[in-house]
Amino acid sequence: MTDDAVHRKTEPEPVRDPAADHLLTPANCAVVFIDYQEGQYATIGSASRAEIDLGALTLAKLARAYELPTVLSTVGVGMGVNKATVPEITAELPGVPEIDRTGVNSWEDADFRAAIRGTGREKIVMAGLWTEVCLAFPTLDMLREGFEVYPVIDAVGGVSPVTHATAIQRMIQAGAQPVTSLAFGSELMRNWARADSDLFRTIINDYFRRKQAIGEQTGSLFR
Repeated sequence: MTDDAVHRKTEPEPVRDPAADHLLTPANCAVVFIDYQEGQYATIGSASRAEIDLGALTLAKLARAYELPTVLSTVGVGMGVNKATVPEITAELPGVPEIDRTGVNSWEDADFRAAIRGTGREKIVMAGLWTEVCLAFPTLDMLREGFEVYPVIDAVGGVSPVTHATAIQRMIQAGAQPVTSLAFGSELMRNWARADSDLFRTIINDYFRRKQAIGEQTGSLFR
């Protein structure tokens, strides 16, 4: 077959309605981070901090690059028992205010509920520490309220592998749709020929650079 006989595709397929698409798009979803605080990281037993941050920072970079409505929440900062969101996360989310709470279920906090509803989005891509409490509880409540919730599995962690896995199973059984950070990015980007695909190219290249560095430190390429 000659080069002239090869059908070369260089133009993107038509863009589906980004607001009505059943898949995630920059126009139909919001991102939520819950309790990415030092105290929470210190008690995670299902994954290393580096593994969690690989997904969480990728999620934050995607939220920033695609200008997604973003909600950031903490627990116990005003009470003086916890520190604010770790700077690695907030550095990627400039201008996003922290909503502090006293309760473990963020959906029970009026300011958090108002922030979620204020995004105007029903598809909520959400991550939180721990998986079994800070992520699972609001996920279960929000599903009942009619939201579609997408837990970002590679950006979260639980006290142990068992608690993490059990929480994921519980959320799925309730109707949550688990995603991973790179899959989410691919869903937003959708087509390499689009004019804005470099947004994702930059992030995916950073992801694999950081993943390789973690593998070199640990002696294995995890997951």
